[in-house]
Amino acid sequence: MTNKAVLSKPAPMPFASKLKQYQQRVDSALDYFLPADDPPEHQLAESIRYAVIGGGGKRIRPAMVYAAGEAVGADDRALDLPACAVEMIHAYSLIHDDLPAMDDDDLRRGRPTVHKAFDEATAILAGDALQALAYEILTENAELNISAEHRIEMLRLLTIASGANGMAGGQAVDLASVGKKLTLEQLETMHQLKTGALIRASIMLGAMCQPELAGEQQQALDGYARCIGLSFQIQDDILDVVSDTETLGKPQGSDAEQSKPTYPAIIGLDASRKLALEQHEAALEHLAGFDSRADSLRQLSAYIVERDF
Repeated sequence: MTNKAVLSKPAPMPFASKLKQYQQRVDSALDYFLPADDPPEHQLAESIRYAVIGGGGKRIRPAMVYAAGEAVGADDRALDLPACAVEMIHAYSLIHDDLPAMDDDDLRRGRPTVHKAFDEATAILAGDALQALAYEILTENAELNISAEHRIEMLRLLTIASGANGMAGGQAVDLASVGKKLTLEQLETMHQLKTGALIRASIMLGAMCQPELAGEQQQALDGYARCIGLSFQIQDDILDVVSDTETLGKPQGSDAEQSKPTYPAIIGLDASRKLALEQHEAALEHLAGFDSRADSLRQLSAYIVERDF
């Protein structure tokens, strides 16, 4: 982590065009893997596509898969499967998080949440189906030179990121923390589970598409992932305070309204911005041993702390 007394905002980097390429690529793959048809009396396929494709989305986690794969020279053809898998897990988590029993949100990506557009039962089933489909597609044999043993390890990583030691556990802590004062350490632990676990999985799944990944590269990417996972959540907390509903695509100020612990609430806006930048610089330090193939990862880290939505 930097020792500088004053941290400057990273200079704008040409990541927007690369991100658009990643978005187009994963959207095409998602369109292929998502269910296309369902009996007319069921809404399941429609609700799944509504959640994943209909409302767009930044596709940050698939971008992490692609960028990490590029950084280690993975077979480009291998990256679509994990990119789709992490986006499906992310979409499932948002569907369930928005439910009345959880965060009770009415708006997501500028549109009604799935349980509002359809109904609660359909939303629950859509989330369940997406989680199962994410694991299913990681077993696909699309001309990839990845052994069954290696695929099992990738599945294990994604299941850990999704379960009690990942997103589900983090959401449980989040719900139990409403109205309570957490220490900075407790807040970081919660977000490393709720948000950071899937971000880490996204980076590592992309890297694992290189079967001969060196141990030191794996450790460096794991450190990078932990840093950007934290900076991502800090920036989310900041935007909930300073942005607006139209820009965010979800209700602005909902964290404060629900009395949720956030970085600005605990340490203030200025300190939160400084901490996000510190994590960005620490992420770059983890990439010091990588060549220019990791530039997309470097630009991605800057994008995370510069974004306004």
